[in-house]
Amino acid sequence: MNRPGRPRKRSLKELMDLRGRVALVTGGGGNVGAVICESLAELGTAIVVLDVASEPCKAVAAQLKEQYSVDTIPIIIDLAQETALKTVPEKILDHFGRLDVLVNCAALVGTSQLGGWAVPFLEQESQAWRLALEVNLTAPFLLAQACAKALAASKKGSIVSVSSIYGMVGPDMRLYQNTSLGNPAAYAVSKGALLQLTRWLATVLAPDVRVNAITLGGVRREQPKNFSERYESHTPLGRMATEEDVKGAIAYLASDLSEYVTGHNLVIDGGWTVW
Repeated sequence: MNRPGRPRKRSLKELMDLRGRVALVTGGGGNVGAVICESLAELGTAIVVLDVASEPCKAVAAQLKEQYSVDTIPIIIDLAQETALKTVPEKILDHFGRLDVLVNCAALVGTSQLGGWAVPFLEQESQAWRLALEVNLTAPFLLAQACAKALAASKKGSIVSVSSIYGMVGPDMRLYQNTSLGNPAAYAVSKGALLQLTRWLATVLAPDVRVNAITLGGVRREQPKNFSERYESHTPLGRMATEEDVKGAIAYLASDLSEYVTGHNLVIDGGWTVW
């Protein structure tokens, strides 16, 4: 019930309604990125799916349009290419006339097939390090910079960056013993820096744009059994994450449910970083 003289209280359904808004999701053709796109589309958002991989990018865009009846466009761009990256906002504004949400999800991760990357520390190469910083950190900086005016004009602007538990804590290398998996230094460093960029942008872009982060724990894929069992034994909730675990977080941070939240890091790790 609303008291006289006070603004009408919106329902939870109204607060999470994203119809009429437009979201750009980098890495939208990947496993986590596609679920983020799907979550926002389910709430009515038009989606710009950005990825370096052409076919997955186009496939996700087409699926969203068919399943959720929202306008979608795929943009195929290498995030390490600054000149191309800076053209993205113009393409979005030409098509949609607005931009409300930027989700930085694309990243080089520990399983990326890159020379000098997912190998022991003494074998990690500076070329892989630099590329990781370009994709995982510089690209979110450049996109935030390029999209800032459009996001501010929205009056509902929200930036959400996807980080990792390894941006918060050091790796337990015992998990990786007798496996082919690796934990590159550049991945952890770039994800930690992304959290600091989130805090920095939250103050600089306030009050027009909110800036938050999601820190995701290890996601279950086809990891070796000995790795996943060790990982789960370190996790209070006793399992690895699934892509679905990110849906509530992105719905919250992208919508008016979090209208008074900025500079926050929402940790979705099953309790991993508690211990």
